[in-house]
Amino acid sequence: MADSAFWIASLTAGTAVLASWVTSRGTARAARIQADTTAGAQRVERLREARRTAYAEFIEQAQRLNDVHWKVSDVVRGAEGGLGPEQVEELRRLRERQRDEYAALRNLTWVVSLEGPDEVAELANTVRRSTSPFHKAIEAMIEGDTGAVARFDACYAPFWQVLRDFIKAARDTLHTM
Repeated sequence: MADSAFWIASLTAGTAVLASWVTSRGTARAARIQADTTAGAQRVERLREARRTAYAEFIEQAQRLNDVHWKVSDVVRGAEGGLGPEQVEELRRLRERQRDEYAALRNLTWVVSLEGPDEVAELANTVRRSTSPFHKAIEAMIEGDTGAVARFDACYAPFWQVLRDFIKAARDTLHTM
């Protein structure tokens, strides 16, 4: 009888040790899975926040640049007979401001390109390029080209369309993360 108690005790102890080992492996595996899941979710959230910041700053800068364009429109309104010296001087000041705002937009285009994805980066670049006709029209107005005001006014619709396309793609990207 004592022999059987020894074997039962040994079997029970062995089973307990084995159960403890299996439980600890399962717990360690579950902890590792949970840590990996949490780390992955944090990476996605950091990426989402970085993209959101880049996109928002880009859109804000595009709006700043467009504010300059609206000021140009204000200067040339009512100048059907041609621009006076004061208007030309104001256009020169606005051209300089436009260059500064464009430089900031160009830098933010690179940030958006780094954050991705490619579709959003390409649309940011399209928005950036859509500002070139504005600049050329301002230059032409300063030089006295009478058709430049109409060309300048014609730049708004394409600019706003590509900006809307960018905003939609950015929103879609953020919502699918």
